[in-house]
Amino acid sequence: MATSETKTHSPIKTVIGPIHPALKEPIKFIFEIEGEKISKVDLAPGHNHRGLEWMATRRNPVQILYVAERICGICSIAHSLTFCRAIEQAAAIETPARADYVRTIFAELERIHSHLLWAGVAALELGFDTLFYKTWEVREDVMDLLEYLSGNRVNYGIMQIGGVRRDITPAQHPRIRKSLLNYTILFDELVNMFLEDSVLRMRCRDTGLLTREEALQLCTVGPTQRASGVAADVRQDNPYCAYGDLRVKAVTPDQLLDEVRGDVFDRIIVRLLEVKQSVDIIAQCLETLPDGPLLAIPKIMVLLNHLKKAEGEGIGRHEAPRGEVFHYLRLTADRESPAAWKVKASTYSNLLSWIKMLQGEQVADIPIIVASVDPCISCTDRVAVIKQGKTAVYTQEDLRRISREKTRRLRQG
Repeated sequence: MATSETKTHSPIKTVIGPIHPALKEPIKFIFEIEGEKISKVDLAPGHNHRGLEWMATRRNPVQILYVAERICGICSIAHSLTFCRAIEQAAAIETPARADYVRTIFAELERIHSHLLWAGVAALELGFDTLFYKTWEVREDVMDLLEYLSGNRVNYGIMQIGGVRRDITPAQHPRIRKSLLNYTILFDELVNMFLEDSVLRMRCRDTGLLTREEALQLCTVGPTQRASGVAADVRQDNPYCAYGDLRVKAVTPDQLLDEVRGDVFDRIIVRLLEVKQSVDIIAQCLETLPDGPLLAIPKIMVLLNHLKKAEGEGIGRHEAPRGEVFHYLRLTADRESPAAWKVKASTYSNLLSWIKMLQGEQVADIPIIVASVDPCISCTDRVAVIKQGKTAVYTQEDLRRISREKTRRLRQG
């Protein structure tokens, strides 16, 4: 923390990013630092635009589906599902019940994968390498399962407008149930590793605070919002796919510890509880999976002809692992490509919460606070520290080293 002596000096201006332009979603942070304390925060997103929405206006909807899936490597189901829901609304296509259940199973498997990936990254930022390796070892099982069901570990290619391209057959159920059992057994171990470690608790408790009022005012979404005590979840509030038939309740940290602080620790709690919730949702889907077709319009040429004649607007919403994803789409008659397509990813909704979380914190806590919202941006490339007209460059490893040094000091203390 900054002492009274350091406060008399001019703050040091610190800049993080923007990162390499070849990577997705570069972002720049601008800090003013007094001693080790962050006194002011600003950020500047939008340093790279891949033109995906522009590309969509020159492709037919089936081709756009594969573009949507590549908006994010981790959330490939999230964007392809949300795009399909938007265009199905615009073109008045009703998805078969079995396809809705298959979509739900894949969406929840993706949530497990994403949350475990995040947990490993969070552990790495804090210097808990063993926990990082353990979490990612556990994550491999769900990636193997996704490959078993779809053929791919990333970008599954399972979605189609009006349904899904692949079924989940009874012969595949035992493999899915085996993974669900493994995660049920591992849940207590994961909770113990993350929540019972005294040093991890000291690093994350009351760090990166975001109150319930601030979460609402800043329109945050997903675990970032729920960790501040806001029980909002698209699956609960506006059910879609199979969620209307299932027991889905927004996860908040008080469900485990009977209190809400809205800090990094609470964001860990929410994601761990959501892994357990996803296991339960998938199990329910397997028990009640209805019979029937997988596609409303099986033949691609018939589907394209139907979409070409369709006219209207559609909105797709989905509770992705990071929070609500939103797609808007407009179709006009006698035009093969959409007239408009707009995408709002969950990170966009959570960006401004960083300012509240980071103000008053220490430099060593920047990596874990930034990571705590699970941002969909490339890893930080470097930090430029400007002091008395001179610039020093801190690499990503320098930032991580500072964070780990704090963890070591707490362990020794």
